[in-house]
Amino acid sequence: MLETLYVKDFAIVAEAEIAFGAGMTVVTGETGAGKSLLVDALLLLAGGRAEAAQVRHGCERAELSATFDLTRHPDLREWLAQEELDDDGACQLRRVIRGEGTSRAWINGRPVTLMQLKTLASGLIEIHGQHEHQALLEPMQQLALLDAFGEHSELRTEIARVAKLWRETGARITELSRGGDHAERIDWLLHQLNELERHALSPEELTALEDEHRRLANAGQLLQGGSGLAERLDGDSEFALVGLAARAHAEAVRLSALDARMTPVVDLLDAAQIQLTEASDTLSRYQSSLDLDPDRLAEVEAQIGKLHELSRKHRVPMNELRVHATTLREEMETLRGAGASIANLRTEQKRLLGEYGQTAKRLSTRRAAAARKLGEAVTKLMAELGMRGAFEIELVAREGDEPDPNGAERAEFLVAANPGTPPRALRKVASGGELSRISLALEVAALGLDPVGTMVFDEVDAGIGGAVAEVVGRKLRALGERSQVFCVTHLPQVAAQGHHHLRVVKSSDSDSTETSIETMEGNARRNEIARMLGGIEITRETLAHAEQMLGGSAPALGRRRR
Repeated sequence: MLETLYVKDFAIVAEAEIAFGAGMTVVTGETGAGKSLLVDALLLLAGGRAEAAQVRHGCERAELSATFDLTRHPDLREWLAQEELDDDGACQLRRVIRGEGTSRAWINGRPVTLMQLKTLASGLIEIHGQHEHQALLEPMQQLALLDAFGEHSELRTEIARVAKLWRETGARITELSRGGDHAERIDWLLHQLNELERHALSPEELTALEDEHRRLANAGQLLQGGSGLAERLDGDSEFALVGLAARAHAEAVRLSALDARMTPVVDLLDAAQIQLTEASDTLSRYQSSLDLDPDRLAEVEAQIGKLHELSRKHRVPMNELRVHATTLREEMETLRGAGASIANLRTEQKRLLGEYGQTAKRLSTRRAAAARKLGEAVTKLMAELGMRGAFEIELVAREGDEPDPNGAERAEFLVAANPGTPPRALRKVASGGELSRISLALEVAALGLDPVGTMVFDEVDAGIGGAVAEVVGRKLRALGERSQVFCVTHLPQVAAQGHHHLRVVKSSDSDSTETSIETMEGNARRNEIARMLGGIEITRETLAHAEQMLGGSAPALGRRRR
């Protein structure tokens, strides 16, 4: 449910903040005052197209934001969590439009794309206007509305599941059948595997080979350096470390005889002697193991060169060639058994096609019954709303034999404009006002089935008056008893039915034009209804009529603030 709407520097609105309650909210005002600006603001928050002209003249940007209560929408709360946009149950949509026409959007203070904004808003708000944003004209929306009315959600889920499995099975068959000649592919894989098994190394083996190559390639330098180091450790020079340590140790022993506190120094020098002697012995053994072996160096270099070649050939790092060989082996085994696998998959695909056909037939039967029932209900409501003719839903079989996740048919809403005329597609014959009233009839017929919490009707009463206007108002109020309804109207019969009433007022001076939004209650509301009833001068009789109209509707469901 929509809780608040904030608008700043939008069109001719300087700043307005409105708090909404449950039930039906009506918006009235003089022609040209900007009643539909609130609807335009909601359209932009729902991901509609932004334009530079929507920014108030002289301002750098327009700012729009709305908060919604998601208590009854666990699916939307889950979506926010999945998108990492959740904020302790809050739901705030915000959009800023700059003077050059660009815009940015946020959900709960986090930047989002317009697609994310549209996805969330589609579950929050539904706008029924007189223009191109009417979702009622979209074939998929028509089918979804029919299925919601017929309560076909379980069958829709099942048929989508089977269709998905059928497609996945077909994709697997295509994958196994690609190239046509499996024998040729198997021969190629076998050749690659033989080559990889001869040369590929595990990461540990590759590391050892690289170490050996580095040692062989630098054997001369290692021998020369080792000899110099051995001389420094225990050579003939008086500065050799082993000899120096021995002399230092002897001197420390002599001094410790004079002072026992020198004993720790003796121990440390003794240990140093041992370490230096062990280092000299280890170095001597290392030198004995070193060997200049150009043949082995050439062999190692050839092996590493082959590994580089295989790495380039298969486009994988050298240390992953073994893993790549396992992948190729699995593919070869799969292809060797592809014939049997394809046969099994085709059997499974045939079974899924049969299951799909049975499920689709059950869904088609239920859709046909729901289409008749909904058509009759909407036709009756259209008559009450002052529209002649009839409403029908045509189910047309989809082309092709492949399972479709939406079922075996599509829905087309048809309307006969006048009795005796053939029905034609709704999108081709309905005017803006008619389309809005048909939307209202559909919403009333499917009362309580629409998951969207807030429904906006922009001048659904265009072109009607009198008793029909009162019926429209009552239908909207009935809808407001189950969902939140926001209605822009110019008819007093509709305005009087609202649980809450807002008035849009435009004021001008020599420098600027500004629109403000006022809450109508008590006498102020009565006076607004009287103004809408017409006449240059509001008489006592007009006020009494307004009082009578307001007395015929129930009290408001709650209060609102500016």
